[in-house]
Amino acid sequence: MGLLDIKDISLAFGGIQALDRVSLSVEPGELYAIIGPNGAGKTSILNCISGFYTPDSGTILFEGRGFSKERPDQIAKLGIARTFQNVELFSHMNVIDNMLLGRHHHYKSGFFKNAVLGYRAEEENRHRLKVEEVIDFLEMEQWRKHLVGSLPYGVQKRVELGRALAQEPKLLLLDEPMAGMNQEETEDIARFVLDVHEELETTIVMIEHDMDVVMDISERVCVLDFGKKIAEGSPREVQKDSEVQKAYLGEDYETVMRGAGNP
Repeated sequence: MGLLDIKDISLAFGGIQALDRVSLSVEPGELYAIIGPNGAGKTSILNCISGFYTPDSGTILFEGRGFSKERPDQIAKLGIARTFQNVELFSHMNVIDNMLLGRHHHYKSGFFKNAVLGYRAEEENRHRLKVEEVIDFLEMEQWRKHLVGSLPYGVQKRVELGRALAQEPKLLLLDEPMAGMNQEETEDIARFVLDVHEELETTIVMIEHDMDVVMDISERVCVLDFGKKIAEGSPREVQKDSEVQKAYLGEDYETVMRGAGNP
């Protein structure tokens, strides 16, 4: 049994089958990527894991425990954190305060006491120290007191990653962490994802369209197409899979391959 086990989950929206009996297992400490064309069902899987969607059928287990009917805040308490494809931050708040929100389920004394005592609260200081550690880890010292809305897009994505890390997750879900970035920003985030995986020993499930990044840093890859899993294996194995190539290159793939002299 893995850290995360998904068994035959299906999800439909009206007549659209977003997921069709998808199964996968993620081992502790693994960097696992989910790829596929647009509309393949990738984000639907993350939404089911994090509690935003409830599967129509099938089971999701985390550390051997089923939780698919629990609320997102309850799932966060289990040790599952995520980022989003589009930046979901409070633009009028600074970096530190945005990242403190990632500590919400670690608070013991409640909102009122911390609101009254502020920096004098011992617990508040502990949480702020943890956030400062994450800021240092992601090399964001120069932006720590800047309003998030004033920051470049690539830095905002880094803040969102930092908020997820502030939760101290056992499982980190990344929904296209490099989306919309230039080459330099992509390389920075890819480096930080590797650091999270290797230095913090965090298990990661990542959705990403940048195939160079996926093939460079992932240990295992799952490929979806029209809500079904069509391949799974190492990056090298997945790259060579004919069903994967067909999904990405279209229906003419087999014709092209035959024309090139391949069986």
